[in-house]
Amino acid sequence: MRTLEEMQTLLRAGLGKEPCDAVLRRVRLVNVFSRQVYETDLWIKGRRIVSICPDAGLTALHEIPCEGLTALPGLIDSHMHFESTMLSPEALADIIVPKGTTTVCADLMEIANVAGERGVSCMLERMQNLPYRMLLQVSSRVPTAPGLETTGATLGVQEVTRLLELEQSVSLGEMDPSKILLEQPEYLEKIRRALSMRKIANGHAIGRTGQELNVYSSSGISDDHECVTREEMLERLQLGMYVLVREGSTERNLEELIRGVLAMGLSCENLCFCTDDKHIDVIESEGHINYNVNKAVRLGLPVMDAVCMATVNAAKHFRVEEEIGSLTPGRLADIVLCRSLDDIQPEKVFFEGRLVWDSGAPAPRTPVREYPEWIRHTVRLLKPAAPEQFAVRAPGPSASVCLIDLIPLQIINRRAAAELPVCGGLVSCDAARDIAKIAVVERYGKNGRTGIGFLRGFTLRRGAMAYSMSHDHHNIVTVGVDDADMALCVNEVAAMQGGLAVVIGGRLIASMALPIGGLMSERSAPEVRSQLAAMNAAARETGCTLPAPFMTLSFVSLPTVPELGLTDLGLIDVNRHCLVPLLLEPSGELKGAQP
Repeated sequence: MRTLEEMQTLLRAGLGKEPCDAVLRRVRLVNVFSRQVYETDLWIKGRRIVSICPDAGLTALHEIPCEGLTALPGLIDSHMHFESTMLSPEALADIIVPKGTTTVCADLMEIANVAGERGVSCMLERMQNLPYRMLLQVSSRVPTAPGLETTGATLGVQEVTRLLELEQSVSLGEMDPSKILLEQPEYLEKIRRALSMRKIANGHAIGRTGQELNVYSSSGISDDHECVTREEMLERLQLGMYVLVREGSTERNLEELIRGVLAMGLSCENLCFCTDDKHIDVIESEGHINYNVNKAVRLGLPVMDAVCMATVNAAKHFRVEEEIGSLTPGRLADIVLCRSLDDIQPEKVFFEGRLVWDSGAPAPRTPVREYPEWIRHTVRLLKPAAPEQFAVRAPGPSASVCLIDLIPLQIINRRAAAELPVCGGLVSCDAARDIAKIAVVERYGKNGRTGIGFLRGFTLRRGAMAYSMSHDHHNIVTVGVDDADMALCVNEVAAMQGGLAVVIGGRLIASMALPIGGLMSERSAPEVRSQLAAMNAAARETGCTLPAPFMTLSFVSLPTVPELGLTDLGLIDVNRHCLVPLLLEPSGELKGAQP
């Protein structure tokens, strides 16, 4: 927020009564309001832009020659969960700032599900004095599926209200349709309170269309980042909702949606970009929001449309356009300098007037602060995992099971059925048909439950993998074709207080600790990148060919993404918001009870 002293200092600099701190000379400025690119000077005082007038006649303490360079506003990620990067907020800076991202709109629902309001506050403290800002999307659904999962904490109406009152809060975080269509008063009250504070409510309307979507939108939901098809995008735009075009590690929606924009001649005014969930290795190899812009341009979207989606559109949507999203007087001096708009690769990045990234200088390293013990010890199994807890019993030579059928490069799945062999009274996996077992083990020390399912499309042929990030409850999720290997994986993750593990034939192949809430590493970005590369290599030893196996694993259990989810209670029918049995009648109909 601006102070009176800051405003007066800015005015004095603009009137020539005192020098500016810096001037970018002869820079090609991208003006997102006039939709022009033209050469001018850009004057900075403190955190803010003083002037973009080409003949301002001002003086500056530092002159930065910018011939051949183009200046665009700092890029904005309109929806993300930084916990999914596996990095602490500090280490994340070293990965996204060099890509030109200076603002992330973050829903901290992952740490909130683990550690509640206290966990969110801990993350906000760690965000202070970093070279990018986090705008808070206050988690609306902690837990995500009440009564259908076990979480470490809850955020009720009062906790949500306190967080909405924070200065850095810009919205109520993503709200899934079940909370609205089932008319749950607590969640409607959260929306009402956000709107009463003139803050928007984010959506999560995956798979919803027609009258259901109309009802959902009527509650006050402003956007959706879950569009998979162009038809879904069009319907949301017609209802006045923003569409946040997502490109994450496993959620690859950008190409289909941008091709839809071009084919239908749609306006981009209510479109923004987001990553949602993107691992560190993919950010480094592809990019962050700059990758979304570059890919959209390669697909044929006009450059100015793509840049606006990554800057001013997001700022307007979250009602912070008077502070960020453009290079205009009075706005914060978040500036990306690059050679070409056709392929944005930043050479310099300024955050609030400070140079925080220079491609010609040694890469900065943001130190990871020490985290308190309570947030580093959140995994408490009531007893060690054992092979028998993953057993599924059934009579006869075979059993028909309800199957989670993965869709490549998406987080949505199909509900299917499969006939599996029964050996010694236990239902077996079928690696030859790419059918593995998946389980979710409660990790908060509350009940020790284990939910079990079967999964097709993970391409795992031997051994097992486990991860302590399983959206959104974040119990330990494991996939495998051997019950003993699955148990070893879970125990290794618990011993590390969270993380990833791969076991083959009773032998630990690789592991990686994520002790901050069982979600994030305490190590630097290069160390995490190296560790994740080793984990992905270990995953390939199981036969898994997925491009981001651990990201995929983290989403399989999500109880709010159609058609099936899995929690420690069992299989979830997402659309009906209820538990369903694992075993089916031979006809494919559900049996009466889950084993």
